[in-house]
Amino acid sequence: MSLALDRLDVEEDDKTAIARLKEIHQAQKRAFIAHPYPTFAEREALVNAVVGMVLSHRQEMKDALHADFGWHPEPIADLIEVLGMASRAQYTLAELPKWMAEDRREIDPGMWGAASATVRYQPKGVIGNMVPWNFPFDIGFGPLIDMLAAGNRVILKPSDLGPNCGALMASMIASTFDENQVAVSLGGFELAKAFPSLAWDHLMFTGSPATGKKVMEAAAQNLVPVTLELGGKSPAIVTAGAVNEATVTNLIGMKLLKSGQVCVAPDHVFVPRTSLDTFIELVRTHVSTNLPGHTASDDSTGIISDRHLDRLLAMVDQARDAGYEVIQPEVGASTNREKRQTPLTLVVNPGPELDVMKEEIFGPILPVIAYDDLDEVIASLNAGERPLGLYVYSHDEAIISHVLESTTSGGVCVNLSLIHGAIPQLPFGGIGNSGMGRHHSVEAFREFSNARGVLVRGSAPDNIDAINPPYRSLEGMISAIYAQIDAG
Repeated sequence: MSLALDRLDVEEDDKTAIARLKEIHQAQKRAFIAHPYPTFAEREALVNAVVGMVLSHRQEMKDALHADFGWHPEPIADLIEVLGMASRAQYTLAELPKWMAEDRREIDPGMWGAASATVRYQPKGVIGNMVPWNFPFDIGFGPLIDMLAAGNRVILKPSDLGPNCGALMASMIASTFDENQVAVSLGGFELAKAFPSLAWDHLMFTGSPATGKKVMEAAAQNLVPVTLELGGKSPAIVTAGAVNEATVTNLIGMKLLKSGQVCVAPDHVFVPRTSLDTFIELVRTHVSTNLPGHTASDDSTGIISDRHLDRLLAMVDQARDAGYEVIQPEVGASTNREKRQTPLTLVVNPGPELDVMKEEIFGPILPVIAYDDLDEVIASLNAGERPLGLYVYSHDEAIISHVLESTTSGGVCVNLSLIHGAIPQLPFGGIGNSGMGRHHSVEAFREFSNARGVLVRGSAPDNIDAINPPYRSLEGMISAIYAQIDAG
């Protein structure tokens, strides 16, 4: 009975949250209509306010991450969730005047005379951002910088899997911005369903492909344009000659970042069959030498929930029970239920029937797959869904070019993994099943702007009136054009 009452309380809370969301959404719509094109100075002040907000609440942010993850390394929170925002804002503001400037296009003076053609990037209006639990502040406040720089108003919807981070985000935003400019909407499942159904001017969602399809379907009812960052099984390819300490150090380091709970983490790795044993031994050596006791240390991020942890442990058990080789390189490591910390696990040559090969892993499990021919690896990748990231380890320029020219992915790293998502100057996003649209850099400014074509007639003579009926005056002009074409 108490569970049923709790459920009713949650539903009632969501009803209140949905009603409040609709109120704020309409208020922001009215505010945008009243002031649809903020100046550079106004946008600069808003972006700087985000940075100041993050810097002044950095310890609270780290405490909230600890609370939601069971354990979260503070240096990673500082580097990504705090300082990453400052770096992104600095680059954006340095480039913003150039991005906001009219983009003049050349047109034929023979027809259009002295008319001018320009593209003016105007704000879209009110944007919704559905924020994931794995990087709540980075993916909440990072795109917020892009959206404010483009002149928009924003409502953030944090994941209910990170309640402490969500509550802090709401408090931070409320104390920094007027809710007609930026607001946070907190709630559970019903709010998450209602959020994409509003008539946004643009909607951003970060999460799984399955949920992304539902979000896009809901947004389509109002023809809302979407930016979807959907993750996926980002592969790493280690080529012949690249099975070495540097490759293993980077691969394992990137896999262990937030215990693999990163949308662009290396999901699985292809290794030349002749070097498979060497690769595994290099992993053992790296872990024993550089990461002894890692799982129980302050550097190991906890898994976000018991349910997610159970899912990962079930993946490992499934592989082991099916007879596949399962290796935990850290001697003596075990799962800590209290902090939800779990060790790095290699699954060697897993079959396609295993969950580790069918689902995005999102944890410290690394399938290691031996291959004989690189083109067979490329063919297998091209036969599947296009990933968010693709990672190539090689020092042969011809091989690197071959892989890049023969595959498609949202982004690529060569001789490292994952880091492309942290570069403010590079667009970030997926393609196909891994998403659509981009944030970061000028691509984000344009993503969250309306590229408005503007044609202004000049005072000098032109041939524009030839388009008006009767059309006899067009005949000579058209004949002359065809004569030029026929003459080559």
